[in-house]
Amino acid sequence: MAGTPSADAFKPKKAKWMKLFDGKSFTGWHNYLKPNQNVSDKWKIEDGAIVLDGRGGGDLVTDKEYGNFELELEWKISEGGNSGIMYHVHEDPKFRATYATGPEVQVLDNERHPDAKAGRNNNRTAGSLYDMLPPSDLSAHKPAGEWNKVRIVVNNGKAEHYLNGKKIVEYPTSGPEWDKMVSESKFKGWEGFGKYNTGHIALQDHGDKVWYRNIRIREL
Repeated sequence: MAGTPSADAFKPKKAKWMKLFDGKSFTGWHNYLKPNQNVSDKWKIEDGAIVLDGRGGGDLVTDKEYGNFELELEWKISEGGNSGIMYHVHEDPKFRATYATGPEVQVLDNERHPDAKAGRNNNRTAGSLYDMLPPSDLSAHKPAGEWNKVRIVVNNGKAEHYLNGKKIVEYPTSGPEWDKMVSESKFKGWEGFGKYNTGHIALQDHGDKVWYRNIRIREL
């Protein structure tokens, strides 16, 4: 007679990790609102990393959309540089930019870029939920020119940001608390901001040199 299945047998299994970047090509990526065109030549691949090497490259987005997920990647920013990672980006011509819909995990040179001192209570520093929530530990980030490892978990209406192994931001992605955060941010009144529970992952062109590598995701 077969034994009784353990409780673990009934838990949903996490999907396998999938590479979002193979280290050699832009397969799986396109410029925002340009799905049928080649990626801008301002975005390059060097030593296994995606590199923005000049202003005007436009934001990159994944071909695929994701709802609940765990995303890991490494980023390195140039001196005085600024970039960002967005999720749940809704690709529609009525939204001119990825940040019009997708919440942003800030990528920044905290020591040199003025955004670090803008906003409120450090809510524009590296790892923050941009212009909404600051990181709980400002020492978690590494300075310009060094690799930072970020992990973003979005699952069942809750999000967490990790930077170099430390959980630094946690928040609901909808509901009264989320609505209050939006109302106190630059995104107040924006039609589509944070309204979608699935969407593309985006890497931002903010005009500064930035590197991304070891990008992988698993759906939850």
